[in-house]
Amino acid sequence: MATDTEGNKKSEIKEKIASFFEKVGGLTKVQRLLICIVTIALMGGSYYYFIFMPKNKELKAVQAEHKTQIAKLKSYKIKAKALKEYETKMAKVQEKFDIAMKALPEKKELPSLLTGVSKAGSDAGLVFLLFQPAPVINKEFYKVIPLSMKVEGGFHQIADFFFQVAKLNRIVNINDMSMGIDKKNAGLIQMDCKAVTYMFAEPKDKTNGKKKKTKGTKKG
Repeated sequence: MATDTEGNKKSEIKEKIASFFEKVGGLTKVQRLLICIVTIALMGGSYYYFIFMPKNKELKAVQAEHKTQIAKLKSYKIKAKALKEYETKMAKVQEKFDIAMKALPEKKELPSLLTGVSKAGSDAGLVFLLFQPAPVINKEFYKVIPLSMKVEGGFHQIADFFFQVAKLNRIVNINDMSMGIDKKNAGLIQMDCKAVTYMFAEPKDKTNGKKKKTKGTKKG
């Protein structure tokens, strides 16, 4: 019975299809052409609105996101290059700073440094007429430690003194020099100068010196 029912349905479908093509075959060429055009237009319109437009919108969104990501990547590359250059410069500055810090004396080294300057003059054969540490000058990041001196000796002895000071393992500059011939001994030169060294000033703790106020309790 089921096979007969399926057969009947197939026959009905074939009859309907045959009837449809018969009707179409009976139409004029113009009518058939119009049907073809309308059918193609409906198919094209359906494809455009339901398939092409959503995909095209999605494609444009992806393209816009792609452009944004490319711009970000370009920006990140520029920043990465700048960061690398900055790190290189910082490393060089840090290296110079470390070298400078090694050349600056520590507080505990100052007495031995002053002794070294005095020894340099004595080894050169100079006579010290004045050897007096001056007040320390505080700067923002460092301290200037001057030493007023007056020495007497020959030209070659003074030159040797400069050479000996230059050989010290800490920075010592000779400033404010003034020379004159010794009136009593024309063969000697008297030189007034300042030997200046520098010391790194550690930042002060802002909390230092601030006393905490405590409220006293009054006893009745």
